[in-house]
Amino acid sequence: MPSKKALIRRPSPRLAEGLVTHIEREKVDVDLAVEQWEAYAEALRKHGWETIEVEPVDDCADSVFVEDTVVMYRNVALIARSGAESRREETLGVEEAVARLGCSVNWIWEPGTLDGGDVLKIGDTLYVGRGGRTNAAGVQQLRAAFEPLGARIVAVPVSRVLHLKSAVTALPDGTVVGHIPKVDRPSLFPRFLSVPEETGSHVVLLGGSKLLMAASAPKTAELLTDLGHDPVLVDISEFEKLEGCVTCLSVRLRELYA
Repeated sequence: MPSKKALIRRPSPRLAEGLVTHIEREKVDVDLAVEQWEAYAEALRKHGWETIEVEPVDDCADSVFVEDTVVMYRNVALIARSGAESRREETLGVEEAVARLGCSVNWIWEPGTLDGGDVLKIGDTLYVGRGGRTNAAGVQQLRAAFEPLGARIVAVPVSRVLHLKSAVTALPDGTVVGHIPKVDRPSLFPRFLSVPEETGSHVVLLGGSKLLMAASAPKTAELLTDLGHDPVLVDISEFEKLEGCVTCLSVRLRELYA
């Protein structure tokens, strides 16, 4: 069985100052957020993932959302360049972490912008959201980095949510799940399953039939259970107030060790 590693990063004390773009700002309980983050990390470990803590960046309010800093394909780490300028310092510790793991490191360069949360990987197909955080130059640079390695890049519009993976993620069989009001073009995905809750659009594949999901999507969890999956629910309410979800809080590195 391949080793599974996940990069995580402890929340900044300034978490409550994190960016919001598509929702109304709510008060964030930072102490509760830290407890929820620790429970999230423990859920990963319980299901066979080794967690690797990236150096914290206390001055960067959104730094807990470590997924946005890098896109992984095979053994190549593409260091992101966020469309939100305030988040660009977050990549330094992640770059060091993936280099220590033996990854080949590439970068998104100006004028390109790309957030890792805009990239949904299903096998060798990478769907990349073209929206507020990822521009056309970023999409082009993603293609240049990964197409020579065998990836197929499919650009999709994102206008209703912060990132592509705020709208859709994928089940183990490649079926894309999403909440229709938040998905620009569901027809772009070969297999699409509509789910009843917005936060039900977010799943992390833990291995086998197990899916890490937010506790705020009980109807979706019931639906996926009926379809033979095994949801593992975690409370991430404080991160949801900042447009965060279960995918944002880690970078999963299973392919490197297969």
